[in-house]
Amino acid sequence: MNRFQLLTSYSPWFILICLAVGAIYAYALYQRKSTWSRGVNLALATCRFVVVSLLCFLLIGPLIRQIRNTYEKPTIVIALDNSQSVTFTNDSARVGEIISRVRNLAAELGQKEINVEIQLLEGTVPVSSLGSRLFKAQVTNLNNMLGAVQSNFENRNLAGVVLVTDGIYNQGLSPEFQPYNFPIHTIGLGDTVPRRDLNLKALYYNKITYLGNKFPVVAEIHATGFGGKPATVQLTQGGKVIDTKNISFRNNNDVQEATFYVPASARGVQHYVVKLASQPEEFTTRNNARDAYVEVIDGKEKILLLAAAPHPDIKAIKSALEKNENYEFESVIAGLGTPKQPKYDLVILHQIPDMYNTGTAAARKYLEGDTPIWFITGSSSNLGQLNVATNAVKVTSRGNQTDQVFPAFNTGFNLFKVEDANRSLVQKLPPVNVPFGDFRLTPNSEVILFQKVGTLVTDKPLLVVNTDKTRKSAILLGEGLWEWRLEEFNLTESHQAVDGLIIKLVQYLSSKEDKRRLRVYPVTDEFVDTEQITFEAETYNEIYEKIYNQKINLDIIRPDGQVSRYNFTNAESGSRFQTGGLPKGVYQYRASARVQNRNEVVTGQFTVRDLQLESINTTADHGLLRKLANQTGGTFYLPEQFDQLTRKLSQNPPPDRVQSTEDTRELIHLKWLFFVLLLLATTEWGVRKFQGAY
Repeated sequence: MNRFQLLTSYSPWFILICLAVGAIYAYALYQRKSTWSRGVNLALATCRFVVVSLLCFLLIGPLIRQIRNTYEKPTIVIALDNSQSVTFTNDSARVGEIISRVRNLAAELGQKEINVEIQLLEGTVPVSSLGSRLFKAQVTNLNNMLGAVQSNFENRNLAGVVLVTDGIYNQGLSPEFQPYNFPIHTIGLGDTVPRRDLNLKALYYNKITYLGNKFPVVAEIHATGFGGKPATVQLTQGGKVIDTKNISFRNNNDVQEATFYVPASARGVQHYVVKLASQPEEFTTRNNARDAYVEVIDGKEKILLLAAAPHPDIKAIKSALEKNENYEFESVIAGLGTPKQPKYDLVILHQIPDMYNTGTAAARKYLEGDTPIWFITGSSSNLGQLNVATNAVKVTSRGNQTDQVFPAFNTGFNLFKVEDANRSLVQKLPPVNVPFGDFRLTPNSEVILFQKVGTLVTDKPLLVVNTDKTRKSAILLGEGLWEWRLEEFNLTESHQAVDGLIIKLVQYLSSKEDKRRLRVYPVTDEFVDTEQITFEAETYNEIYEKIYNQKINLDIIRPDGQVSRYNFTNAESGSRFQTGGLPKGVYQYRASARVQNRNEVVTGQFTVRDLQLESINTTADHGLLRKLANQTGGTFYLPEQFDQLTRKLSQNPPPDRVQSTEDTRELIHLKWLFFVLLLLATTEWGVRKFQGAY
C-alpha cells in the first residue's frame, strides 16, 4: 500500500496564483474567434492552461512524499542438529520418524502462510532435502548454529526457532550463555539416562620422538555401568598386536588409564591404534578405538661446546639446552678430551682462540669449515686471533683493560622473536666483563644486545649475530651467563628469559638454510578428515627470488598405495592448492616442476586423523534445553509431543510484519511529469498545425 503527499514551503495561495496565471494565459491566447470549432478551441485552451499552471507550480519547488508499506510473512526456523550423536542414540526407524515429524511441522506452518526454513549445523537446506543421510556432522556447535539464525534474520520477521537436538555440544560456547532476541522451542532427542558403555575418551602421547627411544602412549578409559568388571586394551600397528594391558573398574562410573611404552624402531610417521575390547551389553563400540600418529626422527641436533678451561658458563649453557629434546649436547675441555662426533650442527667456542693456544688447535677444523660457530669471549680470549676467526665483529682493545656493562636489547632486531616480558627481565640482569676498546660490526651483522653503562645505552655491541650465507655465526663479548641465570632465578624463581635467549640463538644458528628452488609443503603436518588438505607452493630463481606462474605436478599417495594426481600453477595472487577431505591415515606426497630449465622434486608426508568427538558423549542433556527454552520464552517438548508444538504454532500464527519506507523528493524530478507536459504541448501544437493556425 502506497500513500502520496504533496508538500511545499510556500503558502497554498500560491497554487491559486499558478492556476490564475495559467487561466489568464489560456484566455488571452484563445479568447479571439478562431477558424476551428468551439470544442477544439476549449480543448486547446485547456492544454495551454494545464501546461502553464504546472510550469508555474514547479517554479516554487514543490515536494512529493511517498510512503510505501510492505508486509512480511512471519518465519519459523527449524534448527535441526544433524550430528552423528543423534544416530548413535536413535535407530534408523527413530531417525526416520523425527524427519517425518519435522516435515509435517513445516507443511502445517506453510498452510498457515508461515515461512519455514531449515537450519543445519553447516547451513540452510530446503525441506525436501531432509533425510537420514544428513546426520553425518562430526562436530556439534549449537551456539554457532543459533548465532547464524540470529545473524541471517536480523531486522526480519522471525517468529521463533524450533531447536531439534539432543543437547550435546562439543565445540563452541554453551548456547544458554548467549542472548537471543527470539523464542526458542526445544525438542529433546536422545536418552538422558547414561548407557552401559566403555569409552576410550583420549590418548596422550608425544607427536615427535627419536629413533631408538621409548615413548609412552597413555589411554584414558571411561566406564559407565561396568563396576568390578575387567577390560582389555591393546596397542596395535599394521594389524599386529604390540602390547596388551588389563584394567579393572572400581565402580559404575570410573576412569582408568592404560600406559604403553613403545620402542621407536622405524623412521617416519608411525600409525598406532589403541583398541578397547568390547563388553556384553555395551551400548556402542564406535568409541572403543583411537589412532595415534607419531613422527620418529632419526637423530637430534648435535651441539658441541669446546672450552679453553672449566667455567660456570658451560654448566649454564648445558642446563638451558638440555631442556630441549631436539638437542644432543656435548662439552669438551681442550687438552682434557676430544669431541666424540665427526660433525656437529653448531660449535660453541668458549674463550677460544685463547691466550695459551690450548684450544685453538682443537677448534681449527671447525674454524676452517662451514659449521656455524658461537664465540664467547672472556679473560683468557686472544682478541687478535678472534678478529681473524670471527666474521661478526672486530675488536680493537686497549691493553688488557675490561669494562663492566649491562645488557640492553636492540629494539630493531627481528631475526627471531623475544617476548617483551623476557626483554624487560634481561635488562635487569647483572653486568658482565667485556674488553675495553672499540668495536666494529662487519657486513651482514646484527646486534641482539647492546652494552649499557649505568643508565646509558651505548652503540657498542654485546651480543652479535652474523647472517652470512656461507656460515652463520654469533659472538657474546663477555662472560657471566651463569650469573644471569642465578639472578633471574632470584627474581622470578625460573630461568625462562636467559634460557629462552640461549635456545633461540642456538636454534637460529643450527637451523639449516633451505636451498631448494621448489618448495611444496602442507600448511600443517596433521589434518582432520573433515577439512581441506592445503599445500603451499614456492618457486625461486637462481638468486633465490620468488618467481610465479610455474606449473607444478603433485602426487598424493594414499596408505593403500593409490595415487591421486593434481597439477596447478602458483600465481602471485595465491600460491596455495587445496584438495578434498581424505580419510584417516599416513599420506606421502611428491611434487615436481621444471623451474628455469631444471627439474625440481620435493617429497614429504602428512597425516589425516578422524575427530571422533561425537562418540565421546552420548548422554542427552535435556536440562540445557529446558533452561534455554525458559530463558527465551519458548517451551521444551519431547519428540512424542511434536503435535502439541505444531498446534501451538499453527493455531496462534504470529502477525505479518509491516515495514514502511518514506521517500521525499522534488516534484520536478518525476520523469513521467516531463512526458505529460511534453504530450500536452505536442498535442496543442499538432492540432493548431492541422487546423492551419501556424
